[in-house]
Amino acid sequence: MSIILASASPRRKELMTLITPQFTVETAAVDESAISAHDPAALVLALAYAKCMAVAKNHPDDIVIGCDTVVDCGGQVFGKPADAADACRMLQALSGRTHAVHTGVCMAKGERVATFSDTCKVSFFSIRPEDLQAYIATDEPYDKAGAYAIQGHAALWIDRLEGDYYTIMGFPVSRAAHLLEEFNNLL
Repeated sequence: MSIILASASPRRKELMTLITPQFTVETAAVDESAISAHDPAALVLALAYAKCMAVAKNHPDDIVIGCDTVVDCGGQVFGKPADAADACRMLQALSGRTHAVHTGVCMAKGERVATFSDTCKVSFFSIRPEDLQAYIATDEPYDKAGAYAIQGHAALWIDRLEGDYYTIMGFPVSRAAHLLEEFNNLL
C-alpha cells in the first residue's frame, strides 16, 4: 500500500511532504469543464472527487488523494486564467474586495471514500494598475486559481485572511493530515 497524490500541482506536492515524504504523484485525467455544482464549495468537492476516483480506479490497494481549488468572488468561480486578459479581469475583480478560496479534498482506498472542503476568506488591498500589469507579464498568475499565488508577489496585496493559509495554496495541510490519520491510521 502506498499514498498517491492525484495532482499535477507542484505546490500540493510540496505541501504533501509536510505530512509524509512517502508518496507518489499521478495526474488525474479529468475533463473539469464537464463537472458542475450548485455553488463553488460544492464544485471543488465534485472536482476533487472526480480527480481522486480517476486515479483510484487503477490503485484499489492504495490511498489516493485528489484536490481542487477555486476562487469565489461573489459567487463567480475563478479557476486558472486562460490568458493575460482573463488574469487581468480576475485580479481587477478581486482588487479592494474580500473573496473566498475553496479547496476540496477527497481520499479513497478501495471502497472507502472521505471528502471535505475548506474555505479561507481573503481581503485584498486595491491593486495599483501598474503593479497589475507588471504581475500579469510574469508567469506567476497562469497556473493558479484566481490568477494569483499568495506565496508569491500577490502577498503584497493581502490585507487580511480568515482561515487556513494552506487552503489558499490548494492543500489544507492540517485537515488533510488528520483525515489521513483517521482514514488509515498511518501517522
